[in-house]
Amino acid sequence: MTLERIRVVVHIGVLYLFYYAGVWIENTFNMMIPGSIIGMLLLLCCFYLKIFRTEYVEKGANLLLSHMPLLFLPVTAGVITYFHIFTGSGLWLVVIAFVSTLIVMIVSGWTAQFIVNRRGSNE
Repeated sequence: MTLERIRVVVHIGVLYLFYYAGVWIENTFNMMIPGSIIGMLLLLCCFYLKIFRTEYVEKGANLLLSHMPLLFLPVTAGVITYFHIFTGSGLWLVVIAFVSTLIVMIVSGWTAQFIVNRRGSNE
């Protein structure tokens, strides 16, 4: 095993630790927010406060992101399995999917522009 592969495994392990910390917080304090979201917020706080650098998780995160489409296969199979539930409201599902995608794109664009403008004014 090369050093690069070991580094990727360690990066994924660090991401898993943040996930597990979020799940622990969720279960301990009986919160309504999913543990995975809490873990991501913890990671974001560590990045923002410069406690943790992105280099510590970058390679592992890139590997997971490159395989992310595989994670959608079970969801698609689940929709196909319960297709009879969705047949009566097909048009509404298309409208909802389109509108929600549009909202995500707009908010993501605004957020990216805000971050770029903020970085530009700091430099």
